[in-house]
Order: sequence, then C-alpha cells, then structure tokens
Amino acid sequence: MEENINSMKRFPQKAKLVAGIVFVLTLGYVLSQSFFYAEPGYIYHVRTVTGNEAVVTEIGYKFYPFGRYNSWKRAMTVQAVSGSSKDAITSEKDADNASASLPPLSIMFLDQVDAHAEATVRFSIPSDEESFLKLAHEYRSPENLLRTALLPVFKETLQANASLMTAEEYYAGGRTEFNSEFENQMRSGIYLVKREEVTIKSSRLATASANAALGTDQEEYGEDAKTVFVVQKVLDETGQPRRKQQRFTDYGITVVSALVTDIKPNQKFIERMQLKQKASADRAIAREQRVQEEEQRLLAIARGEREVAERQAKAKVEQIQKTTEAETEKQLAITRAEKLKAEAEIQRETAEINLEKAKVEAQTQRTLADAEAYQKQVILEADNALAQKLDAEIKIQQLWAEAYAKRQVPTNVFGGGSGDGGAPVGNDYETKAFMQLLTLDAAKRLNYERDLIKE
Repeated sequence: MEENINSMKRFPQKAKLVAGIVFVLTLGYVLSQSFFYAEPGYIYHVRTVTGNEAVVTEIGYKFYPFGRYNSWKRAMTVQAVSGSSKDAITSEKDADNASASLPPLSIMFLDQVDAHAEATVRFSIPSDEESFLKLAHEYRSPENLLRTALLPVFKETLQANASLMTAEEYYAGGRTEFNSEFENQMRSGIYLVKREEVTIKSSRLATASANAALGTDQEEYGEDAKTVFVVQKVLDETGQPRRKQQRFTDYGITVVSALVTDIKPNQKFIERMQLKQKASADRAIAREQRVQEEEQRLLAIARGEREVAERQAKAKVEQIQKTTEAETEKQLAITRAEKLKAEAEIQRETAEINLEKAKVEAQTQRTLADAEAYQKQVILEADNALAQKLDAEIKIQQLWAEAYAKRQVPTNVFGGGSGDGGAPVGNDYETKAFMQLLTLDAAKRLNYERDLIKE
C-alpha cells in the first residue's frame, strides 16, 4: 500500500489520468441511467427515482434520473397464420412485445364443420396520459396485455363469429358477411345468441305412383319437412342486439383493422364440396347443353321461318311486280282509252263543228243559190232571158257556121229539079233548110222562145 502511494507520489500525471477515466466512466454510467432515446411509433411509461410517472410520446432524447421506463408500441398485432414459408414477405420486424403470432385457429361453423382460420387484428393503444397510465398500471407491460387481454379476445371473437353461419353459407357467398361481422364484433362486442331448432317445410311435395287406381291424384309421401339449427341474436328492450363488451375498450384500446385472410375446412367437407361442385358443374353443363339444344331448335325454327319469309318476300316481290305491271297496263289501257275517247270526243266535236259549218255553208250556199236563182229569175222575168237566149243562139249559129264552112262539097252538083219534090242534091238551099231544122230542134231542147215577148 505504501508502495502504491509512493508510486503515485512519484508519478502524479498517471494518477490524474486514472482519476479522469474513473470520472468519465462514472459520468457515463450516470448519463446512461438518466437518458434514453424515444423512437417514433412508441409510447414510453417513465418512472423516476423520486416516484414520479410520466408519459413520453415525442421523439428524441428524454431524461429520467436513475428511473425506469417501458416502451409500448402504438399499434399491436395479433395474427393467426400458417408457418413461415420461403415465399413469405416481411415488411417490418416487430418486437416480441408488439405482436403475437399464432398457428391457424380451429373454429366450428354452425353446421358442425370444423375449419382452421387465419386472421389478423391490429389494435391501437391510447396516447392520452390518463388512459395510458391506467393501461400501464393494469397490465404493466405489453407482453401481459397481449397474453392476458388481446389474444383471448381474438380467439373468442373468431370462434363466436364462426357460430353465426354454416360452412355452406360461408362458401356459397357469405365470406364478405363473415369478415364484416368479425370486424364488427371485435370493435363493438360479441353478440349474445341462442341456438334454436327450427322445422322447415319443403315447398316441393312429392307424389307416389304406386296406386294405379288413383291415377294422377296420388297421395303425398315422403318427408316434406326438415329440422335445421338457427342462431338467433338476443335483443334488448330497444330491439338492438345485446353484446358482450370487449374489456380492452375500457382502457381506450381500439381496433384498427380486423381481417380474416383464409379458412380451410376439414377434408370431409372439402370432399363433399367437391362432389357438390362436380354436381353443380354437371348441372351447369347439362343446363348449357339444354340451352344449346334449345338454341339449335330455335335456330332451326328461325332458319325455316327465314326461308319461308324469303319465299314469301320473293313471292310478294313478284306479286307486287306483276300487280305493278298489271296496274301499269291497266293505267296505260285507261290512258289509251281515255286518249281514244278524248280523240273521239274531239272528232265528234270537230264533226259537229264541221256539220254546223257545213250546215252554215250549205245554208249559205242555199241562200246564195236562192239569191242567185232569184236574181236570175228576176233577170229572166225582166228581159225574158234575152241575154241567155242570144248567147245560146250565137253559139248554135257559130257551131253550124263552122260546120257549114267545113263541109265537104263536090265541085259539080247535078240535080233533077229545083228542090220542089225532087231528090236532095246538097245545094246551099238544102243546107240552109237543114241548118234551120237543127236550130229549131236545139231551140226546142233549150226550151226558150226565140221571139221577144212584148209587154
């Protein structure tokens, strides 16, 4: 000991260095026990050496002199999933005190079909100081909260939700309703229900045909009713469903999301569903075949109707064409007849006009002839037709003179007498007498008097 003291006295710088190191270590220890860093997404329950409590929600370094603190994640997850696989995707690594993973839960549907369900529920813890301190005092750590409150509620709600419907209803289209009811019960509480047996009568009545004497009026036979189990929700005085409240809501914990990701029924139900699926597929195929046959029948009918319609249309076109042609010929005949009628009418009118014209002309001619005859008569009566008689006489005498001048007379004429009782010899006297006789004969034929009428 004395040697150490003596050595320190001999080496003062070394002693100061050791003291500094000790001081730094002591200060570091004190600081490590008095400060911590608040991470985002966490709420911290801080207890100091003096017995005070505080809730830290802000990010950064916080001072807690020789105290203690617990970190609570703002959101906690409880999930029931299958074992990890190489295809699994992990987006965030939660601490053990922030999440709980379970194997798929065994549930029982209303129709006694058991299945394994996979679901995920995310909870949000309160951030106000009063509610958080109440939660921290009750459960002391996140692990206790998950183990004693959130996990049991998760299991109970999922199993209670399965008892509201049958497995067939779930796989027949009730998946959305199942998921919605699960989230509803996680947030607002589990429904209080009672299970009842209900007898349902079938609307289809089978008839026997063993009694031939009854003919078509056969007696009913067989089971026309069946017993099913129905879950009825218990209602309160106001008619609203009664619920078993979730205890975590008393501490300000809320449900952020509740999802049912998968439900796998037992193998027997799967086989039964496969048989039903096959039967449904067979019915669908038969239905499609029936529809196809019906379509083929309708197609054949349509083709026949189309052919008939085409023939009718063709015949109608021909009929219309012939009718049009006949109508055209008729109209042409009518037009020709009307034209002929019009021409005949025009000709008749023309003939009537011509007749009238002829009548007028004849009347005019008659009038003119009457006038001329009257004029001639007046003239004849006036001068006894002297001018006409003179003209006729002149022409007669001219003709005889010309004939007399051109007569063939011999140079020497021999005759027996002077003409008194003798034979004619063609002398001038005989010729003159002959000409006078012809003149008288002509005057007789002309019927006129050669003598002038004296008044």
